[in-house]
Amino acid sequence: MNDDLKAALLERCRRMEIPLVGVASTERWEHPPFLPWMPEEFYPQSIFPEARSVIVIGLPVHLPVLETSPSIYYHELYKTVNTLLDQYTYRLTTFLNDEGYPSVFVPRDGYGSVEVLKKNPVAFFSHRHAAFLAGLGTFGVNNTLLTPEYGPRVRFGSVFSAADLPPDPLLAEDLCTRCMLCVEACPTGALDERDYPEGLTDKAACAANSADLARRHISPCGICIRVCPVGKDRRHYGRTAPAGDDEPRRRAREHVRKYGGL
Repeated sequence: MNDDLKAALLERCRRMEIPLVGVASTERWEHPPFLPWMPEEFYPQSIFPEARSVIVIGLPVHLPVLETSPSIYYHELYKTVNTLLDQYTYRLTTFLNDEGYPSVFVPRDGYGSVEVLKKNPVAFFSHRHAAFLAGLGTFGVNNTLLTPEYGPRVRFGSVFSAADLPPDPLLAEDLCTRCMLCVEACPTGALDERDYPEGLTDKAACAANSADLARRHISPCGICIRVCPVGKDRRHYGRTAPAGDDEPRRRAREHVRKYGGL
């Protein structure tokens, strides 16, 4: 195990102001933590045979912006976070390659457009499963990964590396409260009350809604992560009520939604 390399990698992340970082051994994909599990073709070592470790980073989606969703405000924030994820994982990949360890970054999405998702709603690699195996969070009823820091309001990116890095422990605490706010709030009824992976998102319904929002330039939806009560970010922003429907926030949301989209 290369402890010194991991320490240097974490220092790089700190200097780039990346708040969430975790490492998973590729062997963890071979020992499913729950069933059903993904086919072997989706394992990182199937995509990059040299891979021994997966480094996962997470960037937050700021809650006050998300409270306006669907809106141009959240749409622009989403694009910004996606761009940073690709840039940061690319830079970390370059660092590992320069240190002599063959590495590749994985784009944060891995699909061409929401129209593609309507026909084939699966990407070639799952960052949320990688984040789970890297100890960054646990799955919620809304099928997203919940983190202690931001609940589900976080986006992930990954790096596959030949470096044999010390893996981080899986998160022991199940973070989902089973409040069912996400199930109740979903505008398309795409969620049910069963725990993941028994309860799966209706991907067709979710993708159809996202496609409609994209045509109006205000995608993605974000409602299921907006209402989730999990995350220290709620206390940081003083959002004790998941809905955020007090009068000042309601006015702010209505103002933002009047502009920038159709």
